Formats: sequence, C-alpha cells, structure tokens
Amino acid sequence: MRFWLAAAILASAAVPAAAQDIVTRELPGRGFAVEEKSIDALQAMLAAGTATSAGLVDAYIERIRTIDRAGPTLRSVIAVTPDALAQAAASDKRRKAGTLLGPLDGVPVLIKDNIETRELPTTAGSLALAANDTKRDAPVVALLRAQGAVILGKTNLSEWANIRSNNSMSGWSAVGGLVKNPYALDRSACGSSSGSGAAVAASLAAVAVGTETDGSVVCPASMNGLVGLKPTLGLVSRTHVVPISHSQDTPGPMGRSVKDVALLFAAMIGSDPADAATKGADGYRRDYAAGLRGDALKGMRVGYWRPEMEAPLGAAFDKALDVLRGAGAILVEVKMPELKGLGEAESVVLYTELKADLAAYLATTPAAVTVRTLADVIAFNDAHADAEMPFFGQETFLKSEKLKGLDDPEYLGARAKSLRLAGVEGIDAMLKTGDVRLLVTPTYGTPWLSDPAHGDQFTGPSASELPAVSGYPHLTVPMGLVEGLPAGLSFIGTAYSDGLLLGAGYAYEQASHARVVPRYLPSAPADLGPRAIR
Repeated sequence: MRFWLAAAILASAAVPAAAQDIVTRELPGRGFAVEEKSIDALQAMLAAGTATSAGLVDAYIERIRTIDRAGPTLRSVIAVTPDALAQAAASDKRRKAGTLLGPLDGVPVLIKDNIETRELPTTAGSLALAANDTKRDAPVVALLRAQGAVILGKTNLSEWANIRSNNSMSGWSAVGGLVKNPYALDRSACGSSSGSGAAVAASLAAVAVGTETDGSVVCPASMNGLVGLKPTLGLVSRTHVVPISHSQDTPGPMGRSVKDVALLFAAMIGSDPADAATKGADGYRRDYAAGLRGDALKGMRVGYWRPEMEAPLGAAFDKALDVLRGAGAILVEVKMPELKGLGEAESVVLYTELKADLAAYLATTPAAVTVRTLADVIAFNDAHADAEMPFFGQETFLKSEKLKGLDDPEYLGARAKSLRLAGVEGIDAMLKTGDVRLLVTPTYGTPWLSDPAHGDQFTGPSASELPAVSGYPHLTVPMGLVEGLPAGLSFIGTAYSDGLLLGAGYAYEQASHARVVPRYLPSAPADLGPRAIR
C-alpha cells in the first residue's frame, strides 16, 4: 500500500466520523477571507459585523479541505472538532448580547493531538491511543474555552512527541501521516508540534497550541516561518497532556506574529492543583499583548552568541543583529560555556521520566485503551509494526523501559546536573558575564528534506537545549528566508522573563518585517542550485 493512502486510511480510522464529515460536506460558503489574518484583524471583522465566528470556522474548514486534505495536502490537521460550528454560534450569540469573554472570543484555535479535548480522541499520533476518547479537556484547553476561544480541531505531530526513536522522521505519525512544510513541500516541518506549525503557517487557524520538551515548539515555529514561545515551565498546566517529562514538558503558543502569540499565551496561563509546578502561575496572569512596544529594545543590553553555521544562515543572523542595533539594542557578544555532560544528563532524565510519567497518564485513560505501561506500548508497536514502524523503530522506548525509576540515584544526579549546567552555569552565567538582560542566537538551521529512509538530517545550530532543560522561556521570531527556506531568531532569558522576551521579539519583528508568506513550492526554489538540497 502506498504511504499516503495508508496514512489516509489510518487517519480516518482514528477519529470520529463526524470529525471527518465536517471537512467533506458542503459548507454554507460565507466567503470570509482568513488567509494571514491576525487575531486583531479577525476581531475587527467580528466587531464590525463583516464576519461571524461561524463564518470564520467555515472559512478555516474550507482551507483545511482545500489545502490540508487536497492541493498541497499538508496533513497538518488530524481532525476538526464536530461541534466547532456550535461553539462559534455560541460566541456569535454572546457578541450580540454584549457578553464577550475575552480577546479570543470567537477565534478558532487548533490544539496539538497530545493535549486532551473533550470532543475528540487524543492519540499523540499513535494507533495505540486511537480509542483514547477521554471526554475531558486538559486544563489549558478549559482556560481557552472559558475565554471564548473556538476549539477548531487537533493537529498532527511527530508520533509520541518524537521520543520513540532517535532515527525518527519529524512530522510523521501513524495516525496522521507526514506533515509537509508549506514553504517547500518536500522539506521537514520539524517537530514535534509539526502540524501546529504547518497549519498556522498555512492560515488553517490564526494560532495553535503546541508542546515542547526540547525544541518541539521553537523548531517547528522557526522552520514554518512562525513565532513560537516555549514558556517558563510551570506557567501552563500539563495535566491531561500525553507526557514525556514532568521536568521539561510544557504547552506553548504558536502564531504568525508576536502579538498573536502574546494573546494566546495570556489565555493559557493558570495554576492547576493537579500540576504542582503551576502553583504560582496565577501570579503571572496579565495582558502580555498590551505591553508590546516598538521601542522596547532601545537601550537594552542584549547578549548574542554566534554558533557554527553555514555562510547563508550566518549572513541572515548578521542582518538580524543589524536590525537589533537599529532598534536601539546594545549588543554584547558572549561565549557559550563548555557544559560537559549536559546532553547525556538530559537523556537520562527524559528516558527515566518517560517510563514513569507515561504509565501515570495511561492509568487515567478509558478502558478501551489497552496499553497501560510503556512496555505495553512497545508490545503494541511490535504487533502492529507494518503501520507503526514502517520507517523507524522504537529504540528510545526500549532504552527507557530498562531504566530503574524516579528513585534511582543516577536519575536524581542527572537531574541536578542538567539543571545546574543549563541554568546556573549556562543561561544565567551568560547573562551575568555579559551584563545583559536576554540572549539572541539563531534558533535552528533551515528545514531539511523529509527522508523516510534516514530520518531527520539536522543542519546548523540548535538553541533549544539550555532553555528546555533549565525550564526558562524561549521565543523564536522569523528571521526571513535563507536560500528560500525559513529560519528563526531566538530570544532567551531567565525564569519568568517571558514578557521581556515577547517585548524584545515584538520590537525586532516590527523593525525587521522578516516573515514571508509561504508559497507551497514543491521544493526550495530551483535557482538556488545544489545548495537547495544540501
């Protein structure tokens, strides 16, 4: 069976028929233009009466039908919420009555399919969770609903959030197939929030929620020409999110502009009694968008480090530094400390917590879910290898299954070491040495070719590890196209500096106007020659 046909069959089997029907039936065709529309633009249309929330939902569903299911066939959306139109109609009724719930009221939002929503199964891309229809909202989704957001649907992802194998192909899942990058359809959308990134880039929604353990928000945001924020750990609840690591997991907002991300982020913050890390989160609830200013960089000391990278990305980074200087930033070059053993310590933490945290989550799933431990998932994959492992295996799962648990001294030592290296001796040391308020560096390289035979072929730098391990915030903002492909600029700070990063990122965005609208090219522009397929 050809890969794309198999993926379509699996996707249809994994979600309710109603969720499939909504993108195949005839729509009222109200004709609202939603491409590249910001949250502010959508709200202006709604306020003026030139659009309704129900009409916006119809318009986004039509784009999903013509771009995601057909045309470029991005495969970024696994399913549309069956009652999305009813949610929108309720928002339209509130608007008419003058009882709107907040700046997201009536705005359609997409949710990564490892985050529970009450209308749809939460699969994490795996057929093992095809029956995981919990009928509950994750607290972060409940917060969005309470503020009037329309939960439009669930996005595809790298299966199990890219933790099953080190040889995986980002953006592929047995449930959803392979997500394509809207800028060049043969290139990776990165992961694991691949579908959230590609969908927002393609204007299948204004914003989406992703999750990150290490790079899974900022990489797909960077490589799909988006803004993405990995928040300070503990600001956003992880309850009812299929886990990897309680030490590093967090949901994060993704959008086409810093303001859209700030609006979504503000709506996601909240303390959750079931997630101890969020105990103080309510103290950070505020209107992050209201404080955004174009002159925020004026007089700000900003540190930067220059990783090894190819000349075209280096030239883009130099241009970004010039933009920062032009916006008034005082730039200070800092050196990345030598942090021996950080990667190994992080791996011990992630693999140990995966085994424990996944079992704790699976214990809360419906009886129809037949897997209850990581060992059960491994056995399921072996029994369904043709569908689950056509391209790569599960050696990371196997490694995790052999570890001793959360009381193991090796794990406890690795967690202490990784926190120290990434935080105190890493980000904090660079901020202190340079006497700077935040750090900037390229987020990643540019998207590589999607390659089922060899998996991900990362090229260029990666800025995600230190903020991911330390739990500090990390914002990526579009830096423009490099050889026709998107690249991002990272803004990194210490704990709870999320607002500072959003402010600096906004000022850079407004000065650079670097984001380019995707064109759904079959590959990178042909005039780039051999370098386009490096």
